[in-house]
Amino acid sequence: MHREEFDPGLTQQFTGVLRRTINKDGTFNVHRKGIRWRDFNLYLYLIDTSWPRFLSVILVLFLAINTVFAFLYLLVGFGHLHATDAKLSPVASAFFFSVHTLTTVGYGDIYPTGFAANLLSALEAATGLMLFAIATGLMYGRFSRPSARIVFSKSMLITPYQDGNSLQFRIANGRRNTLIEIEAKMLFMTVQTRDGGQKRDYYDLPLERPKVYFLPLTWTIVHPIDAESPLYGKTAEDLAKLEAEFMILIKAFDNTFSQTVNARYSYTKDEIVWGAKFTPVFRADENGDLVLDVDRIDEMRMLQS
Repeated sequence: MHREEFDPGLTQQFTGVLRRTINKDGTFNVHRKGIRWRDFNLYLYLIDTSWPRFLSVILVLFLAINTVFAFLYLLVGFGHLHATDAKLSPVASAFFFSVHTLTTVGYGDIYPTGFAANLLSALEAATGLMLFAIATGLMYGRFSRPSARIVFSKSMLITPYQDGNSLQFRIANGRRNTLIEIEAKMLFMTVQTRDGGQKRDYYDLPLERPKVYFLPLTWTIVHPIDAESPLYGKTAEDLAKLEAEFMILIKAFDNTFSQTVNARYSYTKDEIVWGAKFTPVFRADENGDLVLDVDRIDEMRMLQS
């Protein structure tokens, strides 16, 4: 008899209709609300967010800060900003003088006169030094943060294995760095209606080989469907009724950064192919070296019934 279901931290009771638990990019399908501003950490947000969003936030902050200082210069009096190029309007002159001061470029075509304008420009120069130091740290943090780029096959296969069947999927390292001590875990989730509500059940699926030492090629991860498996005797229709989802956790040691990295993925009932087998995606060249074609990781062939 298989091990009793448990809750891995994704809740068992819920109402309404849910999509997949883990999105294709590895994030959890959870949108948080009710977070107070004092709980918001801008540094962590800028480290974790996407590159387009990160660059957009930096650009908006840069323009906003220069706009504020330009307004302050105009408030002090535009007459305290001496501009050698009279073609620009006072607003444009104040804005670009703020840009020159914040970035400490200081071209000299606009310069402050008077105590108030010089004090404000000194304050802005100090602000620019601190802000660019923070921006440099963020850029370094984003580039230096270790992360895994595990490539997953688009489909899982239920295919003959030894004297029965097995559930399989395939992974490869999408980068040239060396990963060692790679571990895999697979959870099987079902959704059933009970007592007028919906309940999730989770089962930890044992793997034929839960760990490999190296990942220079591909690794086909196999769950044998024997009498102890919660998938035993299940058909495609059964998995559809159960709204089955298979959640994957990959953990490895990145030899480049000497840190542990992880990747998450999931397969739904619609991403399972029955009666197929993965085809090899690496070969030996004329020099005896192995050549891996990661783009072919999804290739499979249907088995004759």
